[in-house]
Parts: sequence; structure tokens; C-alpha cells
Amino acid sequence: MKNRLNMKKRLRDASFANAVLKKKVPQWLMITTFPPRECGIATYTQDLIKAINDKFTESFDIKICALENEAHEYNGDVNYILETANPESYRELTENINLSDQIELVILQHEFGLFRNNEKELLQFLNSVNKALAVVFHTVLPKPEKEIKQYIQTIAALADKLIVMTNSAREILENDYEIAKDKITVISHGTHLVEHINKNTLKKKYGYQNRKILSTFGLLSSGKSIETTLHALPSIVEQHPDVLFLIIGKTHPCVVQHEGEKYRQSLELLVDNLQLNSNVAFVNEYLPLEALLEYLQLTDVYLFTSKDPNQAVSGTFSYAISCGCPIISTPIPHALEVLQNGTGIIIDFENPLQLSQQVNKLLNDEELRNNISLNGLHQMAPTAWENSAIAHVQQFRKILDFNVKLQYKIPEINLNHIKKMTTSFGIIQFSVINHPDKDSGYTVDDNARALIAMCQHYKIFGTASDLKYITIYFNFISYSFQEGCFLNYINFQKEFTAQNSDCNLEDSFGRAIWALGYLLSLQDMIPEDLIRKAQVLFNKAVLQASDIHSTRAMAFIIKGLYYAGLKNNSLQNRLAIEELADRLVQMYRHETDDTWQWYESYLTYANSVIPEAMLMAWLTIRKSVYRSIATASFDFLISKIFSQDAIKVISNKGWMHNNREIDAAHKGGEQPIDVAYTIIALNEFYTVFKIENYKQKMFVAFEWFLGNNHLNQIVYNPCTGGCYDGVEDTYINLNQGAESTISYLMARLVMEKYAVPVKSYAAKRNKTERAFH
Repeated sequence: MKNRLNMKKRLRDASFANAVLKKKVPQWLMITTFPPRECGIATYTQDLIKAINDKFTESFDIKICALENEAHEYNGDVNYILETANPESYRELTENINLSDQIELVILQHEFGLFRNNEKELLQFLNSVNKALAVVFHTVLPKPEKEIKQYIQTIAALADKLIVMTNSAREILENDYEIAKDKITVISHGTHLVEHINKNTLKKKYGYQNRKILSTFGLLSSGKSIETTLHALPSIVEQHPDVLFLIIGKTHPCVVQHEGEKYRQSLELLVDNLQLNSNVAFVNEYLPLEALLEYLQLTDVYLFTSKDPNQAVSGTFSYAISCGCPIISTPIPHALEVLQNGTGIIIDFENPLQLSQQVNKLLNDEELRNNISLNGLHQMAPTAWENSAIAHVQQFRKILDFNVKLQYKIPEINLNHIKKMTTSFGIIQFSVINHPDKDSGYTVDDNARALIAMCQHYKIFGTASDLKYITIYFNFISYSFQEGCFLNYINFQKEFTAQNSDCNLEDSFGRAIWALGYLLSLQDMIPEDLIRKAQVLFNKAVLQASDIHSTRAMAFIIKGLYYAGLKNNSLQNRLAIEELADRLVQMYRHETDDTWQWYESYLTYANSVIPEAMLMAWLTIRKSVYRSIATASFDFLISKIFSQDAIKVISNKGWMHNNREIDAAHKGGEQPIDVAYTIIALNEFYTVFKIENYKQKMFVAFEWFLGNNHLNQIVYNPCTGGCYDGVEDTYINLNQGAESTISYLMARLVMEKYAVPVKSYAAKRNKTERAFH
């Protein structure tokens, strides 16, 4: 076998070299069940492939080989078919794979039942294929019999990488099958990003208003032990007569083939015997994804009662958590790993008494349900399909030693979350996940940024509805202007709060000037009445500019004066820019030395705005010192925050000081606003100087939002249109506040001119994707 493996490696290397020379997009072949076949692995693989293709472009081409035990009608996505009970089909597929000069990698989705009685044919196939091989085990049996152990060990020897979905499965492979640890990778079962629609709204939509909903879903079989819940229901109904238990899903096709609807009929009979007809409903459908996710979102408590202790993972379980369902589960390995630290409740197998007690406990305590829901969402965030796609692609690239830079697809612009966060008064400061937190009130900071972002959007697309939001954000800024100062903090009742007396308001003042100046730069597009009001407010406020000494506030003001000057470059504005820029020059000269080219003795937040402001001062005044300091300080900054293929902005957990480098092991505290400001500045420097390095770094920085960060997880949520609040050391802060979401939008709008339509997997369905060019 060793010689055979060496031959496979030589052939793979040659195949890869040929693909590079011919400049063909390499192909990765996924061997799996696939829709319309109704099974969990088919759905899993469809979701995974879609996520990978939605995430990346022009880097590779995923082909599909459908596993069949009976014929299905596939659409154009399926390229090959393997009839698992037909030895000749294995030989044909082997020949097709080995003759292809584009297929580099074979990915097998393995489940014991798919190859039952054909294990020898599968092993012969895997041994004969001369491409790189990854195997995803959907089930790993503990304490295996000798034949099963040898079977899995042989697959492991032939594979370049084994992927499992839980740590317990990895431990079983290591301990029970004696497989080397470095050959195994854990990638959790993917979950869908969900916008989280109001529960009562969905209950009304489906006719379940005024009911407490329990649910379970999946292809029905006796292994799900639905009868455990039915036996528990009388005790639940006694306390909660309004409860309704939804049993969602068709009977598993394999079960129907062997025994028909016997199990479902037994459940229906049990419902009759227990007189539960008004408390149980069968949803006998294989629901489309959108409907399924809505059913889960309207669920008050999700029940997972499998009686199979060897069921390593459940997609149904994962989907329920991603929809915010508090979960009660039997102790399958997946549940034991995930439902820790307040993320759910574990009960024994086939124990109706425990189940009824825990359901009643949850239904009696809304706060407990909400806490479990939030804990579960945070626990499952890394498993979003977008993150699963990144993790899989990284593993596949390692197998192939594939160093070609990945190209991320640029998401379509989605204003939903910004609009959701905006009231008739302004944009709310914080959110809990993606639900606006009214108690956090409003700030000038956020409304100034929102005004700029919506003006950017209107400038590019001319969408008439943007004017409504531009007006709201301007009116908020105007409301906050009190006695020559912009008061930053206003509560939901539109009252100025005590925070205004405790905080330095100079940066807020600067952001307001920046926003007003940007609005004035669009006077040819914006209604005259709004421009007139903005000009009056700008003229009043800018009189206070010379009293501002905060470094970043001065930079924001210079930006506002610069934009206002694009349409009305008055002497007053020019003098104000020069005064503030000269101050920055003096600060720079005071602090700079041979190794430190900056305006302060430390790098903190929003650093990019300062050299950008100096650039704008040079564009206005044309003092050569402004240009030289702008470029020197900006190049110094980007040398500190960029590696060859990634950005890591200065952490809010520890600023960078002169003569004191940050510990390279220190991670976390990276905020979207710093990445966005860097992209904005890079765009300005590239526009002026046409230096390709600035443009390339713009792309690298934007990919931070898409998953190119130290956690390799998305920061922008394409489902909600919100941006997560930060990248910490080991987790993403899932709250999607105004600052983060607006910052992403500002960066995304800058990138719009670099985005071009591309052909893609989704384009086959008449959709248009966009990619960086």
C-alpha cells in the first residue's frame, strides 16, 4: 500500500502542475448523496457546496458525483453518478477521475449505510484513484468490531485528511481506531445564518397564535423516539394547556421502502390513546429551507429525543440552535459538546418524566429561555455555513499545498439592518444580536457616520428612498447642536444624558463636521432646502474648529472642510484647514524619530483618518510638507497593521507605543471601524497616487470582514446586513451595533467601484454575483 500511496502523490503533483501550466481552474469532486434524494447528507452537502461557491470565486470548481441506490432526476449541478451497488460503476468513475487533468481533489461524504455490502468496492475505488483524497465521516462508531476497525483504518491510510464534526468523534478515531491525530480535522456541522423574525409574527403567519410551540423535525424513523415526547405531553399539557407539539418532516425514504408508514401510524395511534389530538400536529412534508427555518424560529422549545447513543451529530439539532431555539436533548455526542454552560438541557434517553419536567421549567421561565437562546447563538456562530466553507477550503488547500490566493466574492449591498436600527429620530446605538437595543439610545457619532454612508449610497445609486434616511440623520445632528457644541448622547426619549458632561466631545464634534461637509459636497443631488439647512449649521459649527485639539477630531474636521470645499472652497475653510493641518505637522515633528513616523507616541483607534486628513490638506493647500508627512505616516501605519496577505488593526485591548512592540501572540480587540477607516484612506491614497500597493491592500483589508482574520470567521452577516461588533481573541462579538454596521457599509461602498459581475455557481440560476477586480 505504501508504494501505491507514493504513486498517488506523484500523479497528483503532475496533475496539479499540468493544471497550472494550462491555466485551468482546478476541480474538486464531491462524492455524496445529493438532492432531490431526501437524506441528511444530501442536504448537508448541498448547503456546504453552496456556501463555498457563494464565498469564493474563480479559485476552484466543485463538481458533484451523486451516490445512488435508486435513480433520481438531477439538475445540471450533478456531473457524475456512482451506483453504490454496481461494481462496474466504481470502475467507470475511477477511470473518469484518473483521466481528468483538472480534478485535483476527491472529497467523499461517508456514512456506513451508503456503502453497506459494498465496502470492498469502495476501498478498491479509493485505492485506485490517483488524486488527493479527503473523507468526511458523518458517523464514527465507538468500540468497533474488528472488521469495522480495519475498514476505517484502510480508508484513513488512503486518505490525505479525515474530517469529523465533533471532538468526541476525533477522540474515537484516535483512541479506538488508532489513527494519527494530525490526520484528523474537526469542522462542525454547518448552520444557517438567520435574520430572526419576531416569534409572534411567525406564529400568526402559520396559525399558531396564542400557542406555546414545542417542535422536532427531520426525516421520521423510530430512532428519533418521538414517543418519548408524546408520553411526556400529558404532564406538560396539565400545566400548559395551550402547548402544541409539531412533528415536522416526512418519513425517511428508506423506512418507507422497508416498512411503509408503520412508525408514523403508531405515533398517530398513541396521540389518539393519550387524547392529545389538540396538542399534537404532524407536518408531513419535506419543507423547503425558508419554511423550515421559520418553523424553528416560532418554536418556544425544541426537542431532540434520539435514542441512538452513537449518533455523532445531527443537522436538525444544529439548525434549531441557529434559529435561537432553547433545546432539550438526549446525550448524543454532539449535544454533550454543544449544550454546555447554559446553552441547553440534557436528559436521559427515553425518559418522558425528565422531559416533561424540563419542558415545564422552560415554559414557566421566559428569561431562562431567552438566556439559553442567546448562549446557543453565540456557541453556534463559528459553525455558520460561511465559516464552514472557509474551514473546508483551508483544509483542502493544505492537502494540495495550494498557495494560489483565494478570491472572495463581494456580497451584495444590504441596507436592511441599518434601516431596522433607524427610527424616525435617528439610528440606535447598540443591538442585541440583530435586535435594536432601545435602551442604548442614540449618539451623534453613529448618526454622523450613518449620514455619510447613506450619502455615499445615494451618490452611487441615486436611490430615492435614501433621502428619507439622509434627512433623519441630518435632523438628529441638528437636534444635538447646543450652544456651539454637538452633544453626543441622547436617550430613546430624546433627552440629553449625563454622559455628555462626563465625556470628551471633541471627536463627536469632528465627526459631525465631517458628515455635514460630505452632505454639502452632494449639493447638486440633494434637495435645496436640506442643503440650505446643512450649510447654516456647518457655518455655525465650524466657527468652533480652532478650539479643537484632539488629534482625530482635527482630522475629522479637515475632512469635513475638504468635502465642503469641493463645491464651495471659501477662504475661511482653507484657513481653517491650514490651521489644523499645521498643528498636526507640529505634532508629527515632535514625535517622529528614525523608527516612529507618527503624530503621537502611540497608535490607538481610527489611525488612518489622520494621514488621510493630511492628504486632503495637501490637495487643498498644496503645501509640500503636508504631502510628505501624509505619505510617510500612512506608509508607517500600514507597515504596522498589514502582513503579506492579511490586516490586523491595532487592538483596543492594547495600544501600540513607540519603542514598545505589541506581543505577537496578543489577539482580539479588532473593530470594524478601524478596518473600514483604513479602506477609506487606502482608496484616497490610491486615487491620488495610483500606487498599486494601496489598491491591493484595500482588497486584503476588506477580506477581513469576509473571513480573512485570525479566527477565519465572517464579521459581516450577509443575512441581516449587519456587521458584528468585533473580532476577539477566541470569538466574534455577535452584536450588530450601529458603529460596526455603518463602518462595514462605508467600506463596502468604497469597494463598489472595484467590483465587477462574474459568472458563478449561482449565475446558473440567473443570479449575478460580484467579485473583486
